[in-house]
Amino acid sequence: MKKRVVSGNRPTGKLHIGHYHGALKNWIELQDKYNCFFFVADWHALTTKYDETKNLRKDVEEMVIDWIAAGLNPSKCTIYRQSDVPEVAELNLYFSMITPISWLERCPTYKEMINEINYKDISTHGFLGYPILQVADIVLYHGELVPVGEDQLPHLELGREIVRRFNHFYGQYFSEPQAILSQAKRVPGINGRKMSKSYGNAINLSDSPEEILKKVQMMITDPARIKRTDLGHPDVCLVHGLHKIYSDDVDKITEGCKAGEIGCVECKKLLAERINESLADFRKRRAELEGNSDKVWDILREGAKKVKPIAQETLNEVRKRVRID
Repeated sequence: MKKRVVSGNRPTGKLHIGHYHGALKNWIELQDKYNCFFFVADWHALTTKYDETKNLRKDVEEMVIDWIAAGLNPSKCTIYRQSDVPEVAELNLYFSMITPISWLERCPTYKEMINEINYKDISTHGFLGYPILQVADIVLYHGELVPVGEDQLPHLELGREIVRRFNHFYGQYFSEPQAILSQAKRVPGINGRKMSKSYGNAINLSDSPEEILKKVQMMITDPARIKRTDLGHPDVCLVHGLHKIYSDDVDKITEGCKAGEIGCVECKKLLAERINESLADFRKRRAELEGNSDKVWDILREGAKKVKPIAQETLNEVRKRVRID
C-alpha cells in the first residue's frame, strides 16, 4: 500500500505564488505517489485571527478553489476541513495533558511569531499549544510522511517527541511521522520581504494579467543601474530571482542584464508575461469553480466522510489506552 501523507494549510483566502511554490506544487506531485490527506486548517487560523472570523468561511472556499484550480485532484487525494472532524480536538486534548510547557516555549516558530506579530495579543493558550494540535492532525490518521522544508524540521521533531511521550505512558501505538523534505523555493514579495498578503507585497495566483504586470513593475531592481546601458548585477535584483523560477532562458537574461543589453523595464515586462503564461490553465479552471461554490463544499464534505472512520477508530483505541473508555 502507498504510504500516507498528511499536510494542511491555514485558510487565508486567495493564494499567492509563494504559496504555490512553497507547498502546493509539491502537494500536486505527491498525490500521484502517496495516499495523500490535505486539510484546511481552520482551527489553526484562530490561533492568530481569533478576532477576525467574519470572512473565515469565504477564505476556506477561496483557498480550496485555488488548490483544485492549481491541480489538486479530489479523485487522487482526500481534501477535507479540519473542523469537520472534531476527533482531532479530543486527541489534541490528550496530547496537551502530557506536553511540557517548556517544549512549546522553545519552539522556533513560536518565538519568531511572538516577535513578528507584535501588534496584537497572541499570548494565548491556543497559540502556544498549536504544535500539539498539529501533531494531532497528523497522527489521528496515522500519517507516515509530512512534507516540510528544512526550517520546519524542528517543528516536526517536537511533534515526534509528543508521540514518543504518549507511547511511553500508554504503550506503543502511534508511529513517529517522518519528514519528506521539499525543495520549496523561497519567493520574495515585490518589496523584497517574505511574500505575504499582510505585507501587501503578494502576487496572487488569481490576479489578472494587468494586475500582475502592475505589481511586477513595482519590484525593486538593481539600485546601481540608472540607464538601460549600465551593466547590471542580477544577484541583487528581485526580478531576476523570479526569472529563475519562471524563465527557461534565465542564463540568457542574466548575461543580457550584465552586459547592459536588457533594460529593467523590458526585463519586468518579460517576467510578467512568463508568470501569466504559467497561469493560463489555472485561470480557466478557477473560472469554472468560482461560480460553483457548492462543488467546493461537496468536496470538503466527501473528504470528511472518508477520514472520519479512521479518526473514530483511532480515538476508540486512544480512549482505551488512557482508560477513558
